[in-house]
Amino acid sequence: MTTSAPLNLRYQRILNSIVRAYIETGEPVGSRTISKSGESSLSPASIRNVMADLADEGYLAQPHTSAGRIPTEKAFRAFASSLTFNRMAAESDRMANELRQLDTIPERVSRSSYMLVELTNNCGIAAAIPELAQELDHLQLVPLSDRRILMVLVTRDHMVRNRVVTVDEPASPDELGSICNYVNQNFRGWQLGQARRELLRRLAEDRELYNNVLRKLEMLYQKGLLAVDVSPEIHMEGASNLLGLDLHLTRERLRDLFHALEEKQRLMELLDRFLEQPPGELTVRVGLGEAHPAMQDLALIGMTIRMANGLPAKIAVLGPMRMQYERVITAVIQTSRALEAAQF
Repeated sequence: MTTSAPLNLRYQRILNSIVRAYIETGEPVGSRTISKSGESSLSPASIRNVMADLADEGYLAQPHTSAGRIPTEKAFRAFASSLTFNRMAAESDRMANELRQLDTIPERVSRSSYMLVELTNNCGIAAAIPELAQELDHLQLVPLSDRRILMVLVTRDHMVRNRVVTVDEPASPDELGSICNYVNQNFRGWQLGQARRELLRRLAEDRELYNNVLRKLEMLYQKGLLAVDVSPEIHMEGASNLLGLDLHLTRERLRDLFHALEEKQRLMELLDRFLEQPPGELTVRVGLGEAHPAMQDLALIGMTIRMANGLPAKIAVLGPMRMQYERVITAVIQTSRALEAAQF
C-alpha cells in the first residue's frame, strides 16, 4: 500500500469497520472485534496485518502498547468520503412543507437549525446570507417617544430589518406616512443600493421645491433610510450537546469554545472557512483545530445552498469526530433540500 494511492476495497472495508466500532464504543478496536463482527472474511492475523499497514499510513493510532487501535482524523476523513447516503426525498418534502408554514426567512432559518438538532443530537447551524442586491418590498416608519423613529425595512426575500434612530426634530405621523408612500411608490422592486443613490439624486435635484416633508426625508436618509447591513441571519441550536463529549478540554478551554460559538461573526467565519464547495456540494471537515484549539476533536458537515428566493444559505452540523456520519450527512442533505424547496 502506498501513501499516494487511495485505499483498496479490502483496506477501506476494514477501516470502515474499525471506525464504526470506535464510534459505537469509544474504545480502541482490536483485530478480534473486527473478525467477530462478520464484516470481513479475513482471519484475525490477516486483519492485524491490514491494521498495521493502516497504522503505518497514518489512519490508525495505538494509545497503549497492549491496546487496540483508534482512528485518526485521516481515518475519519477516508470513512466519510467512502459513504453513500439516502436522500429520502419524501422526508425532505415533509420538512419543506413544515418550513412553508413560516412566513419569514429568520423563522425558517431558526427552524432549520432545530431540525438538524432533532435529527442528529449534535449542534445544528443554519445561516442566511444577505446580498447587496436585495430588493425593496416596502418601508414603514413608526414614530416613538423622544424624537425616535422605528424604521422597518422589508425586502422581497422576506427579510425584515428594524432600526431605531433619533432625529434632530420631531416628525408627525402624517409626515412619516407621506415619506413612506413616496418611497414605496417610487422604489418598490428597486435594489437597495440603487434606490439610495437615486433618492440622493432626487433630493439634490428638488432643493428648489424644498418643503418640510423633503427636509424630513433627507434627515432620515442621513440616518440610514434604505441602508442595510449585510450581517447574516444565523442560528445555532444544540450547543449544550457538546458538553457531554469527551473532548479532553480544561474548564478554561471549554469556556473559550462556548464563547467562540456564541459570537455570530466567529460562527460565520467557521462556515465560510470550511464550507468552500460550490452550492449543493456536501463538505465534511474533520478536526477543526486550525479554527480554534478547542475544536481539534470536532467535525463539521454541511453545504451551501440557494433558497427558493435566491438568497444563499449555509446548513451545517457541528459535532464530535465520533459522530454517526451517515445519519448526520443524511440530515444535512434533507434539511438543505427542504430549505431550498420551501417557496414563499
